[in-house]
Amino acid sequence: MEPVATVADSDQDKSPSFPNRSGVEGSGFRWRSRGSNRSLQDAARELQRRGGPPGRTLHVAERERRRELLLTGPGLEERVRAAGGQLPPRLFTLPLLHYLEVSGCGSLRAPGAGLAQGLPQLHSLVLRRNALGPGLSPELGPLPALRVLDLSGNALEALPPGQGLGPAEPPGLPQLQSLNLSGNRLRELPADLARCAPRLQSLNLTGNCLDSFPAELFRPGALPLLSELAAADNCLRELSRDIAHLASLKTLDLSNNQLSEIPAELADCPKLKEINFRGNKLRDKRLEKMVGGCQTRSILEYLRVGGRGGGKGKGRAGGSEKEENRKKRRERRQRRDGGEGDEQEVGDAARLLLRVLHVSENPAPLTVRVSPEVRDVRPYIVGAVVRGMDLQPGNALKRFLASQTKLHEDLCEKRTAATLATHDLRAVKGPLLYGARPPQDLKIIPLGRREAKAKDLVQQLQLEAEEQRKQKKRQSVSGLHRYLHLLDGKESYPCLVDANGDVISFPPITNSEKTKIKKTTSDLFLEVTSATSLQICKDVMDALVLKMAEMNKYTLENKEEGSLSDTEADAAPGQLSHPNATPGAGKDGLSQLVVEQVRVVDLEGSLKVVYPSKADLATTPAHVTVVR
Repeated sequence: MEPVATVADSDQDKSPSFPNRSGVEGSGFRWRSRGSNRSLQDAARELQRRGGPPGRTLHVAERERRRELLLTGPGLEERVRAAGGQLPPRLFTLPLLHYLEVSGCGSLRAPGAGLAQGLPQLHSLVLRRNALGPGLSPELGPLPALRVLDLSGNALEALPPGQGLGPAEPPGLPQLQSLNLSGNRLRELPADLARCAPRLQSLNLTGNCLDSFPAELFRPGALPLLSELAAADNCLRELSRDIAHLASLKTLDLSNNQLSEIPAELADCPKLKEINFRGNKLRDKRLEKMVGGCQTRSILEYLRVGGRGGGKGKGRAGGSEKEENRKKRRERRQRRDGGEGDEQEVGDAARLLLRVLHVSENPAPLTVRVSPEVRDVRPYIVGAVVRGMDLQPGNALKRFLASQTKLHEDLCEKRTAATLATHDLRAVKGPLLYGARPPQDLKIIPLGRREAKAKDLVQQLQLEAEEQRKQKKRQSVSGLHRYLHLLDGKESYPCLVDANGDVISFPPITNSEKTKIKKTTSDLFLEVTSATSLQICKDVMDALVLKMAEMNKYTLENKEEGSLSDTEADAAPGQLSHPNATPGAGKDGLSQLVVEQVRVVDLEGSLKVVYPSKADLATTPAHVTVVR
């Protein structure tokens, strides 16, 4: 992919010219000048036709006094390596920049000196999926206007003074509102984080190696505006009672850690609306069951009235003691009668089973053949079949679709890193062919739309996205633009075609109405595609499968009333369920899904990838058991 500069309107239409100095090489860019009628694609084609020299992207941004810049691609890699693993100094000569994104550069190890001095008006800095680490040298700040900082998906291990986010006195990031440090290797947080960024509202620490929070983070008045704290998938062993001092906290996600207790003081957070402690082995087994299925309000009430969430209970402590005595008597009775006790019962109820069905065990395995023409378009694809989902009760289908949206926003990085698609397996006829077609030859029935050629569909979506941007009066690129541009300049578009010749997927844009998921769907075909790497496909697939397992367990344990429409009830008549399907619970009453391996091969039949292999689904929460 060519380096791309995305720039928004500046306050002035004209600016003094600058000499053409060395910068990030690239022949493609997207722009919109005030008063210009040229489309983004026309501008890119014009620059490609003129054969812009190295550094042209930055030269245009500098000359046109642009405020937004997005850089990625092999040309960027070359310039970063030439700068010793740092951002090219030419970047720091754009003092009007409000938004800078440099992503997917495996050679970028440090931002480089001059960023703070050269970009004083920077509002958003996105440096995700690079190789930053183990620290930041020199430190990032001070950046007095910065509001959004995204350092996710790097190799950061520590952020000590002088190699961190910025000074604490005076605050290096006084206006910072959102900080994303997820997907790094952090073992500890800087003690002065709250002083460096006192106006922080959202802090994402998911997927690191943290075993504790610094005490300074929860001191009274340290972070008065913090409303979102996410630290799932770490090694946290304790949560301080002082978390009650986060007066604005609304969302707390500490799932899949090593917590044994939840402090009762958590119930004192006045605005707390959503918590997630799933995947922690809590001493209070009743509380452990509650965090796996109950609403936040019920959990906080349990802590508030004296549940053994952690430390000394509050409120009706006597009631908690009576419950504890009853539990001990019940355990003694069960042991006397040969039972295994309450803990075993709770442990079984909390287990999620994923049974992997090997290709050799499957009488009719699904296969995806890959054509060579996708190599230059979107080369990576991973597939899987999941059987046993229960989407019929209540809002189960709505929750499932919402989980896909969240994965697209987070792990898939608004579809720029990867795109996932889910299909009703009953409507999928294999073997499948993953190939590429010219836009005018690719036809699909998009979700919720009539059949259209890919060329016409993309143009329509671009118009809708531009109209949305105007209505919301934003200078930044909207969500639709963020993934539509991935097809800019492509002579062919990727598509997944079934044995009937129907296009069932057009990544990263849409699925087909033909294979749309319905309430009656229990067996699904999953696909993840990427232009970036095969590993990101596997990471996204792991996350999707685990999320499906948790949702199935939740649906099983929380019976909801729901009715099927006539259309859904009559869907796919006469088709028999697969003999290995395990809808809902397994024979032993445990929540169970079957994941069937899907092989991806070339046109000669040589294996390219199989999912899930032994290396996949290897890192799972303690409450998930994978049976291979």
